[in-house]
Amino acid sequence: MHVGMTTFFQNLSGNHTDREVYQHELSMADMAEPLGFESIWTAEHHFDEYTMCPNPLQFLTYMAGRTERALLGTMVMVLPWHDPVRVAEEIAVLDHVSNGRSILGVGRGLGRIEFEGFRVKMGESRERFVEYTEALIQGLETGHIEYDGKFYKQPKIAVRPFPFASFKGRFYASAVSPESSRIMARLGIGIMIIAQKPWDKTLEELENYREIYREMNNGEEAPQPLMVVFNCCHEDESIAQEMHVKYTRRYSLSALHHYEFANEGLADIKGYEYYGGLSKNINKHGIDSFVNFLADLQVRGTPDQVFDQMRDYQDKTDCAGFINGFSFGGMPHELAKTSMTTFAEKVMPRLKALDVGTTIGGGRRLNIAAE
Repeated sequence: MHVGMTTFFQNLSGNHTDREVYQHELSMADMAEPLGFESIWTAEHHFDEYTMCPNPLQFLTYMAGRTERALLGTMVMVLPWHDPVRVAEEIAVLDHVSNGRSILGVGRGLGRIEFEGFRVKMGESRERFVEYTEALIQGLETGHIEYDGKFYKQPKIAVRPFPFASFKGRFYASAVSPESSRIMARLGIGIMIIAQKPWDKTLEELENYREIYREMNNGEEAPQPLMVVFNCCHEDESIAQEMHVKYTRRYSLSALHHYEFANEGLADIKGYEYYGGLSKNINKHGIDSFVNFLADLQVRGTPDQVFDQMRDYQDKTDCAGFINGFSFGGMPHELAKTSMTTFAEKVMPRLKALDVGTTIGGGRRLNIAAE
């Protein structure tokens, strides 16, 4: 099984400058490869303290020069906020300088503050995402982009440097709505599971994605998903539980505020009707109930308890690997490092030993010539 870690660049404590947060997150990223993590990831967000990594590819290109083996992944890049040509160029550069170690995760976005900041209509995100993803796939597989869509129009142009290797098998998307899952299946992209729903709903949508994938790809089985978890691992169970209650709940509350999960007005935005229904449920049962629910989907405990929980999640989803966040919710830096180190020493070797049937990364080398 593949085991990676993600930085989060979250500044919720109020006790640190953004500079201090960056120094801490960079130090944890530097720890990853020596500890044995097989990949390093980061997420794209803008304009507030929820996550302060506006350019994942810039950060990952920096990490490419500081690592030798670790895969480098976006978790995720929000395509409706970008020009596909620029994204393709920047990914191609990362893949060349890292010798083919990049993993591409994309999404369509959910934060209203970010759509408004970029002056992109949120109700257009699904259609833009489909068009931008199709154009991006074309560019990464052929070295050229030519597209004539409703929102995206691009005369034929080369992606230089030409892509180093195919992204088939190393292209994922976060999909937390049924409609998004269908889109991913049609485009032949793997799923990145970010736990936000009851397990029965998540598994139902995952199976629907697999069925649609087989239908749309001549019976081919869908790629095994990747799963993102926030992890509180400590030798002392009481400390792990305290970390979970304090920091995972604070992260969950920050997600609720950033994404406005309690805003029933989301029901009126095209493509976000699911979240309108979610908001009604939150307002019916209370914010604390939802925060506890979201937090309890995450991983915590002693090394044995963490392994058992993650093994259960793998059994449920048949995932190919986990992306672990250790620093979030205003957690003190040294405590986050202790959690990450304890996990690496006591849990990760057991997870890596599991045969889940596949690996991630790698790609068939491309040999694209200039026209």
